[in-house]
Amino acid sequence: MLNRMNELHLRPLRGDAEARDCTARLATFGPWRTMGILAEKLFQDLTNPQREVFVAEQAGKIAGVVILQLGGSLDGYIQLLAVFPEFQNRGLGEKIMQGVEEKIFQRSKNVFLCVSSFNMRAQKFYKKLGYQKTGELENFLVAGQNEILMRKTRGPLLEFCAQQ
Repeated sequence: MLNRMNELHLRPLRGDAEARDCTARLATFGPWRTMGILAEKLFQDLTNPQREVFVAEQAGKIAGVVILQLGGSLDGYIQLLAVFPEFQNRGLGEKIMQGVEEKIFQRSKNVFLCVSSFNMRAQKFYKKLGYQKTGELENFLVAGQNEILMRKTRGPLLEFCAQQ
């Protein structure tokens, strides 16, 4: 049985203060730093009312954050997924993805995400979870960097009935 302190909980992001904390942490590592994405852009993404933003909490501390775009052409798009450095290499990314996929698959047959072409670790992670490359978007976020569009599917879109 899992120790309750080690359980991971996904919950909605709570307000601007929590968004600022996540922004400051995101800006220090990962593809955002590599591509020079400014903290203000990250804050705008975390507070966008057209997105669903969740934090992953473990032992009362925020271990990661995920932004979902639900609706539109790519219904079920994971815009951002991050496990903060001090929580990495503990299997939390996989647990976050399980929770996110469960939420998305209730409303769609597909989960989409983009991963930076230079981010080999993330590409390997998503492939292990069953995601397949569906295309590459050249110079999508910043000049000189490509984003790989990936999808995990449970079948054709037109055969889907939303769970009530």
